[in-house]
Amino acid sequence: MAEHYESVVATDVSEGQLRHAIAHPRVRYLHTPEHLSEDELVALVSGEGSLDLVVVATSIHWFDVPLFYAVVSRALKKPGGVLAVWGYNYDIHPFEAALQGQLYPALRPYQDPRARLAMERYRELPFPFEPIGVGAEGVPADMDMEVEMTLEDLAGFVMTESVVTTAREKGADLEAVVKDAMKRVEEWGDAPTVPRKLVFKAFMLAGKPKC
Repeated sequence: MAEHYESVVATDVSEGQLRHAIAHPRVRYLHTPEHLSEDELVALVSGEGSLDLVVVATSIHWFDVPLFYAVVSRALKKPGGVLAVWGYNYDIHPFEAALQGQLYPALRPYQDPRARLAMERYRELPFPFEPIGVGAEGVPADMDMEVEMTLEDLAGFVMTESVVTTAREKGADLEAVVKDAMKRVEEWGDAPTVPRKLVFKAFMLAGKPKC
């Protein structure tokens, strides 16, 4: 985003995540701890009517959504300001059957209820913003994200998902389930270290504050 905008405000509730952020002359990183009020958050991100675009990448399901929407509605420019939220899940082509079909059902009992919004492709996510042609409340737009990954990359992605961490904390042994699912990912053949193109079947909602 910093290549397209003169100034970017990037926020995170985790100071640890911010310490790993890549420095950029156009990006200002801000810590937004959970205790901040609506007024404090609006002031922190530059004030009323100050932002052209707010983007949330695969994380809005973890937010205090009503508070976030209130802050966004105040911080976006009017008219013209846009909120865009997007996400993805285990629907990864061409391995949907192994991941979304086999692996996800085994993980479901350990999943935080909030994360199910992402697994259901944000169809149940409240989105009280005026549509601009990129999805609408209840009907997110489909969006393909092409990436290159090795089999090891894909397995690492699966094992670092929050639901796997939760399952481990509850004493569940998911190693066998994950390994079995990975066995079904056979297109790599004898070259699991060779990157190949995968398509994350992502989803997006975008809109502007209602007048």
